[in-house]
Amino acid sequence: MLLFVGLGNPGAKYAGNRHNIGFMALDEIARDHNFAPWRGKFQGQVCEGRLGREKVILLKPETFMNLSGQSVGEAMRFYKLTHEDVVVFHDELDLAPGKCRVKQGGGHAGHNGLRSIHQHISPDYTRVRLGIGHPGHKDRVAGYVLADFAKAEQNWLDDLMRGISDGAAHLAEGDNGKFQNAVALRVNPPRSSGGQKGAQTKAGKSQGAQAKPDAPKSDKSTAKAATKPTTDQPDTRSAMERLLDKFK
Repeated sequence: MLLFVGLGNPGAKYAGNRHNIGFMALDEIARDHNFAPWRGKFQGQVCEGRLGREKVILLKPETFMNLSGQSVGEAMRFYKLTHEDVVVFHDELDLAPGKCRVKQGGGHAGHNGLRSIHQHISPDYTRVRLGIGHPGHKDRVAGYVLADFAKAEQNWLDDLMRGISDGAAHLAEGDNGKFQNAVALRVNPPRSSGGQKGAQTKAGKSQGAQAKPDAPKSDKSTAKAATKPTTDQPDTRSAMERLLDKFK
């Protein structure tokens, strides 16, 4: 059994915040993989389902970000899990928008939700770092993460959520590479080969035109050339025949 934790703040006021991207990821997984309805438990919202061969509990702590560890610790104790069974989805300032990286253990880098989890369960859990970009100066960070995603960001955000859902079973089974690949295929899909094929076809046609042999002259041109009189051959008629020809 695994515990997938999404970080965010509870309530409609914060629902669209960049800081709530962890909540958004779990909502996408629950919806696409037909998890049971959400219910209140462990100072948060939980639901259960399966990803591949693994049973997974989804948890959205409602203690507010700074106390997320309380909810996570309570759920772990109830299900008798260890830090190795925990995967935390959270916003990451140090990654470009739309980027996704899986990391095992490490520091909290000033993220208050991670700081709280460190205090309650240890740092040695898996993190899914979801890039939201940096506002450019540390004094602007609080306002930036507590602001809603802009309309211009919705396309990459939707692609990121779909990619997370696509790869969720791989993540549950411990294949982080396939999970990240599934996300990348949504966020940065391979370019269509149609343009290249079209160029190759065009080039092929061009080469074909160059290789095409010269067309033979038409029969009409040949016939005209055959009947055209020539002046190079001598007149072999007798003098009488030439004289009679003048009176015809």
